[in-house]
Amino acid sequence: MTGDSTNDSTDQIMDASAPEPAASATSTTAGAREHARAQGSTRVAAQPTLPASSAAAPDGVDPSRMVWAERVAGGNYTHKVLARGTVLRLTDVTGDACASILLYNADQAFERLNVADTVKVQWQVYSGPGQLLLSDQARVLASIEDDTSGHHDSIFGTSALLRNVERYGDGSPQGPSPAGRELLKLAGAKHGLLPRDIAPSVSFFQGVRIRDDGSPEYLGSAGAGASVTIRTELPVIVLIANAAHPLDPREEYHCGELDVVAWRDAPTTPDDPLWSSTPEGERAFLNTADYLTARGLS
Repeated sequence: MTGDSTNDSTDQIMDASAPEPAASATSTTAGAREHARAQGSTRVAAQPTLPASSAAAPDGVDPSRMVWAERVAGGNYTHKVLARGTVLRLTDVTGDACASILLYNADQAFERLNVADTVKVQWQVYSGPGQLLLSDQARVLASIEDDTSGHHDSIFGTSALLRNVERYGDGSPQGPSPAGRELLKLAGAKHGLLPRDIAPSVSFFQGVRIRDDGSPEYLGSAGAGASVTIRTELPVIVLIANAAHPLDPREEYHCGELDVVAWRDAPTTPDDPLWSSTPEGERAFLNTADYLTARGLS
């Protein structure tokens, strides 16, 4: 008993005299502050450029007009409120991006992109230059101004959690194979939108065509560097999920980087040929003008 007690006491004395481990650099408030501030100059491959005017502007665009410049990693999302008449350009950096887009009226978010009306009202299921992105109130949220890809999809929407779990083993937004809808839910939450507000989306850069028998043909990407340019015709909330297309046949999850830039410009006016290019489109523009006039926004 005595010997055991003496040994215990000696052990305690030896432990007390041992040098203490070196303190972590962030173990104090001051250290944590210095560490955090040191990260300010750190850049990663995919992140926003702030201010946007410091980013490389597209040809012919004054950098002072830039309002958004961001590289979105594969399996990630982004969002922004854009003024009416803003030009938004999306670029598929690697040839593996898939940008699923949702638009909402920034002043009344219950008005949102209606993909079904967009395709049926204009008698065209395939997105491209001149297509109007219509709301469920028959107004023009945005118009497609230019397109160097031609590989898009307005039928199948984005991927869902259950489907990604079945295909890849995970569909959570923080996991290795995020589902597009889960990413859009996170983006929407930043603007007070609930999961029920996440409607079917239109996807750019991964093409789908419908065969004569009604079955889908997955075309994939047009290649690296393809872009789509969109003009906002109302103030809009833009949600973008960059996630693998649900019809992508590859066994593994693939999604490349997406570049997003936007700059101040002007909305489409009645003297623009797009305004009256079709009876359906003209009616949608008139509905939009009527809304803007009544609210004092034009």
